[in-house]
Amino acid sequence: MKKAILITFLFCVNLALYGQINSLKIDSLVDRTLKVFDVPGIAVGIIKDGKIIHAKGYGVRSLNTKQPTTENTLFGIASNSKAITCTALGMLVDEGKINWDDKVRDYIPEFKLYSPYVTEEFSIRDLLTHRSGLGLGAGDLMFFPDSSDFELKDIIYNLRFLKQVSGFRTQYDYDNLLYIVAGEIVTRVSKISWDEFVEERIFKPLGMNTTAGSFDRLTDKTNIIDAHAPVNGKVQVIARSTVKVGHSAGGVNSNITDLCKWVQLWLNKGKYGDGLSKRLFSEQVYKEITAAQTIIQVAGPGTYNTHFAAYGLGFFLSDEKGYKKITHTGGLEGMVTQITMIPELNLGIIVLTNQQEGAAFTSITNQIKDSYYGITGTDRVTEYSTGRGGQLAKASKLVDSIWSIVENIKLAGKGKDLFNLFAGTYRDVWFGDITISIKNGKPWFDSKRSPKLTGELFFYKANTFVVKWQDRSMDADAFLNFSLNEDGKAAGIKMSAISPLTDFSYDFHDLDFVRVNK
Repeated sequence: MKKAILITFLFCVNLALYGQINSLKIDSLVDRTLKVFDVPGIAVGIIKDGKIIHAKGYGVRSLNTKQPTTENTLFGIASNSKAITCTALGMLVDEGKINWDDKVRDYIPEFKLYSPYVTEEFSIRDLLTHRSGLGLGAGDLMFFPDSSDFELKDIIYNLRFLKQVSGFRTQYDYDNLLYIVAGEIVTRVSKISWDEFVEERIFKPLGMNTTAGSFDRLTDKTNIIDAHAPVNGKVQVIARSTVKVGHSAGGVNSNITDLCKWVQLWLNKGKYGDGLSKRLFSEQVYKEITAAQTIIQVAGPGTYNTHFAAYGLGFFLSDEKGYKKITHTGGLEGMVTQITMIPELNLGIIVLTNQQEGAAFTSITNQIKDSYYGITGTDRVTEYSTGRGGQLAKASKLVDSIWSIVENIKLAGKGKDLFNLFAGTYRDVWFGDITISIKNGKPWFDSKRSPKLTGELFFYKANTFVVKWQDRSMDADAFLNFSLNEDGKAAGIKMSAISPLTDFSYDFHDLDFVRVNK
C-alpha cells in the first residue's frame, strides 16, 4: 500500500513538473534558437489557465539598429490574420447579417471563378476553407512579393482566369486570394472597411491598443521589427513587406502583449473582460470556427501521435497526444509567426520572429508543448536544425548543379546568338505584361506590374533560360521555357521555380505568357 501511494505521489509530482516549464528554461531555449537558426529577434508569449505566464522579447528587432526586441515590439503576423477575418464574419453571423453558407455573389455580384457552376455555388464558408479547387497559392503573384500595383478590384476580376486543378470541395489547397475576398464581404456588409471593423470591433474591446489592420495604419512605429533573410549566405535586413492589398489575408501587425489578449479570448471561447463578463462572439460561432471543415491528409502519426488533421475557419486543427490542437502560422518576406492553442490544457503559445525561418518557431513551440504533454528528453532545436539542414543541403545541391550548367555554357560562349528569337513582350491574362530585352548588354526579364520581378536571364538548355532575380533575398530564381511557333520564334513562356524550397506564393507555374508583339 505504501509503495502504491509513493508511486501515485511521484506520478502527480512528475505531471506537475511537466507542466511547469519556467522562464529560465524558456530563455535558454529561445537563446539557442536565435543562434542555431540565425534569427535576429524573437518574441514569445505563453498563456496558461487564464494567466499570462510568459511574455518576452529576445535578440534585436533589427540588425541595423541593434535595438532590443521586447514584448511590445510589433511584427507582421501574416496569415495569422485569417482567424481575425473569420472572427469578423462570425460576429456578423451573430448579428444575423450573414450566414456562413450564403452565396458570395449575393454580396459581391462581380465575383466570378473559372467555372460558372462553382461561381454560382460558392459560399462564404468556401472562401475560408481552402477547398475551392484552385491550386496551392494560385494567383499570389498579384500581391507577392510586396511590390505589385494590383488593387482589390484587379484581384477579384482576375479570379475568373485561374483554372481549377481539382474538383470543387474535394481537396485541400491553401489559398490567400479568397481570404482577400472574405475581407471584402466584411466591408460590404458592415459599410466600413475591413481594417476599421477589426480595429473598432475586435482590437479595441480587447485592449489590443497597438495592433492595426495593416502596417500603414500603425499609429506608432517606434518599436517595430525590420525584416531579415539570408542574402548570399548571410542574414541581413531586407525590404519590409507592408501588404498594400489583402490585409484580411495577412496584413495585421501586432505584438506579444496584444496577442496574448487575442489568444485568451479564444481559450475563453469568445468571452473577455473582468470576470469574463463580456462576449465578443457566441459559443456557436466558436464551435463553427474551430470545427473541421476541410480534411487534410496526415502522412503518419509523427512525434505527437497525430491521426487526423483539418482546416477549420482560419485555423488548422489536429489531434496531438489525445488533445485537440488549434493553430496557424504566418509568413511574409523576412518574418514568420505561429499561434498555437490546446484548449483542454487551457494553454496558448505565441512565437513571433523577424527572419523567414519556420524551423525556429516550430522548435520553440514544440519544446514548450512537450513540457505540458509530459514528453521528456527531447531537443527540438537540434532535431529541427538537423532536418532543416538536410532540406537546405539537398535543395542547394540541385540549384548549384543548374547554375554550374549555366556557367559552363557561358564559358563556352553558347546561347548568345539565340536570344533574338526570344526577345519581346509577353502577356499573361491575369498577371499582365513582361518584357524580355537587352538591358546594359545583358538579356533581362522585367515585369510591368510587379517591379521586384526583374533580373538577368541566362541560357540553360534548348529553348529554356533561367532568371536570376536582382533582389537576392527572394530565393526564387526560375526557369523560363519558351514555346516556339512554326518559324522557330518564341510564341509563349511557361515558368517554374528552380528550388523545391521556393515559397509557394511565387506561383510561377500558374503563368501562361503569350507573345504580344510578333
